[in-house]
Amino acid sequence: MSYRTYQKRTAGLALAAALGCGAASTVLLAAPAAHADVQDVNYQCKTPIGNKGAVSPIDIKGVKSGSGYKITMSFQKGVSSSPVELGKGAMKPSAVIKLGGAESGSLPVSGPPNAEAIPANTPIKISDLSGTYTPAKSGKVTFTAGVLTIKALGTTTTCTPANSPKPSLTLDVKSAGGGGTSGGSQSTPSGGELPQTGPEDSAIALGTLGGTVLLAGAAGVLWLTRRDQAAR
Repeated sequence: MSYRTYQKRTAGLALAAALGCGAASTVLLAAPAAHADVQDVNYQCKTPIGNKGAVSPIDIKGVKSGSGYKITMSFQKGVSSSPVELGKGAMKPSAVIKLGGAESGSLPVSGPPNAEAIPANTPIKISDLSGTYTPAKSGKVTFTAGVLTIKALGTTTTCTPANSPKPSLTLDVKSAGGGGTSGGSQSTPSGGELPQTGPEDSAIALGTLGGTVLLAGAAGVLWLTRRDQAAR
């Protein structure tokens, strides 16, 4: 094999390696940053007039907000009712979301009062409940529907999940203080994008690596060219 043929092959291999790293970066960027599942929650409610029960699909979403995330809990069906009409603004809902995985404890969420009157003996539609979550540890954190509280007309109704629902949302997060990773989880942008870490940074790192490989290939070609000229 001539030096010129070897030079061309070396440069081609270096370029292919760089492009390969770019492809790997694309794959990492395409990796899902969060996982969400709507879960059916069997709420058993203790009301001023007795016990009631209903199943509602619960959806929980997380959107980056400042140094944390805005977590929103949505109810797709009503879970209780009132024997009398609830006028506009008479009902105020709130709930807790259980944290699991890398974190423990709960996140309080709340929503606005009812925008319209709720007729008597009809399912009470719960407005979206939201709260701010700031990661304290790095790793995968799960969000599961917890106790729902409905305050109306001076009374309080407490609804507790009775079917041990599964998490409605899982996020890969990184704490602002760089807390240790729990369970060996790897941070990704969807989790704690506090300083940007995860696939996006991995892409940059791999892109840099690709550039290094390419430069190394170019350097090798330059060295071979000089060696060829010296041999002449």
